[in-house]
Amino acid sequence: MALDPVLLSRLQFAFVVSFHAIFPVFTIGLASYVAVLQGLYVATGNAVWDRLGYFWTKIFAVVFGMGVVSGIVMAFQFGTNWSNFSQFAANFIGPMLSYEVITAFFLEAGFLGVLLFGRHKVSPSVHFFAALMVAVGTFISAFWILSFNSWMQTPQGYEIREGVLHVTSWLEAMFTPSFPYRFAHMALAAFLTGGFVVCGVSAWFLLRRRDVEAHRRALSMTLWLLLILTPLQAWVGDEHGLNTLEHQPMKVAAMEGNWDTQPNVPLLLFALPDRDLQANRFEIGIPNGASLILRHDPNGVVPGLKEIPVEQQQPVWMVFFSFRVMVGLGLLMIAFAVAGLVLRRNDRLYTSRWYLRGLQGMSLAPFIAVLAGWFVTEIGRSPWLVYNVLSYEDAVTPSLSGWMVLLTLIGYVAVYAVIFVAGVYYLFKVIRQGLDELGPDEEIHDSDRPARPLSATHVPFDGSTASARS
Repeated sequence: MALDPVLLSRLQFAFVVSFHAIFPVFTIGLASYVAVLQGLYVATGNAVWDRLGYFWTKIFAVVFGMGVVSGIVMAFQFGTNWSNFSQFAANFIGPMLSYEVITAFFLEAGFLGVLLFGRHKVSPSVHFFAALMVAVGTFISAFWILSFNSWMQTPQGYEIREGVLHVTSWLEAMFTPSFPYRFAHMALAAFLTGGFVVCGVSAWFLLRRRDVEAHRRALSMTLWLLLILTPLQAWVGDEHGLNTLEHQPMKVAAMEGNWDTQPNVPLLLFALPDRDLQANRFEIGIPNGASLILRHDPNGVVPGLKEIPVEQQQPVWMVFFSFRVMVGLGLLMIAFAVAGLVLRRNDRLYTSRWYLRGLQGMSLAPFIAVLAGWFVTEIGRSPWLVYNVLSYEDAVTPSLSGWMVLLTLIGYVAVYAVIFVAGVYYLFKVIRQGLDELGPDEEIHDSDRPARPLSATHVPFDGSTASARS
């Protein structure tokens, strides 16, 4: 049986990057939250902030460890599966990835040890500074990765000589037309992810009446943040969509399920896109809605997928439904943030069981929304790896066989399943332990010092009740 190495290589990379993406998007937001908690402790001296900071630092350590492990293989895939792309764009890929290592990884790794293992060993101000530097490092890392990805979406600042890309302007290549919108959208997504997880965990403790004072504070401050960020994210997303309409109109056509370039395009709430039919089945929509949103005119013309050959059209149904999942979850996040404000005014924020249980469920919403948005971004670019420059077929390794990619894909799925199950089990174990304190006068011997991020939790993995440092 013949297997398509291009399709399987895309599936392999999509699986690895999707699995990995959920961890950085959480740690970026969580690192900033930990820095805020440590800053509040320095400013007020209130031990509640210190306890919360220690608790969320332990969770950060677990998620950070899972993110590092899951992301290692992505760089190797550029050589194993996409060697033509690596050879073609090496003059851009190499410097961009090295800049991330030099400016972000060194900064983040250098202060991570102080954050994870420096509590009560350095002054609160130094510990806060370490937390702040880790948070800054995560955003610098996101800057380089999103700059690289944005160039693949809207490439500029280059020329091609003898089949090899050469950068003519680093400023243009780094700051492409889509980069500001993409970076702002992802940064807000990171804050929303961290925020809803904090709310969900705090709600879990409040329902069980454990450490009520601390988790009331955590829930209150985070809901104020979400009340601002959720509508802001909707506005940034709309601006990002308008930018995409200008530079990648066929991606927007797939998002809207629009086949013919025409005015008065409805906003489809539901449809079944059919690429073979070049039309939709069972449409349910709002008349002129898409034209109004995209052109700010109910009679505005929206591009259609029929402008390009069928073989260049994306898997439309995946882009179409992924976009609606992302938007639907975004609206649900806004609703929960507003509901929190209403309950706060009625003095029921910390006692409404339906709301607290709902917040627990909403902990998963940002992760699903991020993955759905990532599918829209990457699948909507098809069939181009570098938009309008290099196709997937031209980018894949020439000698790659379908069976080789399939076997490695199965291996990745198996290994990552073990990592995910073990990591989530341990993460819930750390959460269930709740808030605790490490006394400033507690003696720690050199032989007991943690040697890896997960050691910062001081929680045994095997379920024993003995201290992890005994």
